[in-house]
Amino acid sequence: MPDLLIELFSEEIPARMQARAADDLKKLVTNGLVDAGLTYASAAAFSTPRRLTLTVEGMLDASPSLVEERKGPKADAPEKAIEGFLRGAGLTRDQLEERDTPKGKILFAMINKPGRPAAEIVAEVLETTIRNFPWPKSMRWGSGSLRWVRPLHSILCILSAEDGAQTVPLTIDGITAGDTTRGHRFLATDTITVSSFDDYSAKLKRAFVVLDPAERRDTIWNDATNMAFANGLEVVEDAGLLAEVAGLVEYPVVLMGQIGDDFLGLPPEVLQTSMKEHQKFFSVRNPKTGRIERFVTVANRTTADDGATILAGNEKVLSARLSDAKFFWENDLRIAQSDAGMQTWVDRLSNVTFHNKLGTQAELISRMEAMAGELAPMVGADADEARAAARFAKADLSSEMVYEFPELQGLMGSYYAKAAGKSEAIAAAAQDHYAPLGPSDDVPTAPVSIAVALAEKIDKLTGFWAIDEKPTGSKDPFALRRAALGVIRILVENDLSMKLRDTILEHLSQAPAPAAGSAEETAENLLSFLHDRLKVYLKDQGVRHDIIDACIAMPQNDDLTLLVKRAKALSETLKTDDGENLIQGFKRANNILSQAEDADGVEYSFGADIKFAETDEERALFAALDTAEAQIKPAMEAQDFGTAMSAMASLRGPIDAFFDAVQVNSDNATVRRNRLNLLSRIRTICSSVADLTKIDG
Repeated sequence: MPDLLIELFSEEIPARMQARAADDLKKLVTNGLVDAGLTYASAAAFSTPRRLTLTVEGMLDASPSLVEERKGPKADAPEKAIEGFLRGAGLTRDQLEERDTPKGKILFAMINKPGRPAAEIVAEVLETTIRNFPWPKSMRWGSGSLRWVRPLHSILCILSAEDGAQTVPLTIDGITAGDTTRGHRFLATDTITVSSFDDYSAKLKRAFVVLDPAERRDTIWNDATNMAFANGLEVVEDAGLLAEVAGLVEYPVVLMGQIGDDFLGLPPEVLQTSMKEHQKFFSVRNPKTGRIERFVTVANRTTADDGATILAGNEKVLSARLSDAKFFWENDLRIAQSDAGMQTWVDRLSNVTFHNKLGTQAELISRMEAMAGELAPMVGADADEARAAARFAKADLSSEMVYEFPELQGLMGSYYAKAAGKSEAIAAAAQDHYAPLGPSDDVPTAPVSIAVALAEKIDKLTGFWAIDEKPTGSKDPFALRRAALGVIRILVENDLSMKLRDTILEHLSQAPAPAAGSAEETAENLLSFLHDRLKVYLKDQGVRHDIIDACIAMPQNDDLTLLVKRAKALSETLKTDDGENLIQGFKRANNILSQAEDADGVEYSFGADIKFAETDEERALFAALDTAEAQIKPAMEAQDFGTAMSAMASLRGPIDAFFDAVQVNSDNATVRRNRLNLLSRIRTICSSVADLTKIDG
């Protein structure tokens, strides 16, 4: 069984495209081979800046011969119908089989499909793959029609077996497949002839090419961390940068350089961002001081001077970059510390549009300021401090540093607020009010930060709901799903109780654009959206959608923290045998009661009296309901959902015993009515905890 080796050798492939391209090559080729009848044992794909490689092991040397049975018309069908079937099958009349079936005599064609050699199939599949490769961006070059991410120079395609290697006959746009490749662009320029994947990878390594991106990443990280450790320093982790740099080199050589003393006073985040964005450098930190003091760069080659010239050039370029950052930092500090201070930046935001229907950034800040003051008492913050924090939270958007590095917004605002003499709470809010940006981010916990973060997110949600710019499908250009999840997490994880419906309605009345419908309809629509996001949030914590629906149907469903507590308590209760079986008993009671009410045209909701009870099971259920009601009512008022759910679950036994021993629809009309009213008590008491009709099962 032969092994297949493919290499597509080109000019440099952008690092961000390499991993996806390797996966696409593997998927397209292996799917094509299997569809053509060539199965295989295993496959693996690799990428470097200049090549995509695929190895397929244990492949069949030919596709199997097949006999296809094709059903035709009836034997007595019109001659033209039979002739058409014969043309499609490529057979003559005497080659057809006539079989008896329940529908009469039917003609069948047995079409032999001989197997094809692997080389022929591989050539077809690879040509189709190359010509239809799903690059995000591609180009044409020269006079050919082939499109590739960068000019494609050569194709290596061989089938190797114990008796030797065979080149697959294939020519695409003047490029003929062969059994040769090239090593490192500078360190090994000779042509390399290969006979198998093992031979290929070994010769590439000797030619200064590390084929496996994971091996390149490990080499970079290990060398960088060892080098830093030897100097009493540590490399700042950055998985994204590590993956990108590994995609820029075929033979990684790690070098550590110096940062000029003039720049060591810059905030570490500024140094880290500037070096990462402009130079693809790793930051090296002094763990004792927290300062970024050196950098690590990764060269693509060895040099006679051990990288001294490369480092000198990098340090020169870095000095120029950091000089710009230093200028921005010092200029911004002068403004922050001036008499006008950060208000200068806030005033500039009156010329920056937030949204054409929602006004400028300055108008957004004004709304945030008002709302933060209103929310402050609810979250335990000082109202004046919350308003001040909201006023300056986005001021750094006008700063030169954030203009250059937008990803530093908020963080720089915190630095500038401290420089301007603002309180720690105001400075923290500038950085924290954007949080959480993702499901794994921490939420703000300081009261002032909470007030500003909620104000920012609720303003965004109510504003876009008012102008009917809601997320649709997978499209969410204004990150409203993230804002909704942020509101949920901030409230729930800080155990804050808030009547969101009232807050939303109040803010809709102050929105710069009138709501598309009534304010009440818009508020309910937005609250429904928040409930949908809450389901996603709780699903990750093991709480089912139907349980959340059962709790959403209850009063105070706009208090998300209360809603989560109720849902989690119900979820835990339903995991017990009593809880699970209680649901069945409740649904049985509810179904019998609903059918009787529909049939009789009355509502059985009052008047169950123990004096009409005829069995011990009835009397026991009366007593159990009295006990449960006495426990549930105060527990619900105290929001002690665990106690309420436990009391509800305790009804499981008496309800089961009642249904086992008692016939509800008694011939005695008085007894029947009394028992139906007893079922109504079950429904009323259980429904005071959650709407159990919405529970599945």
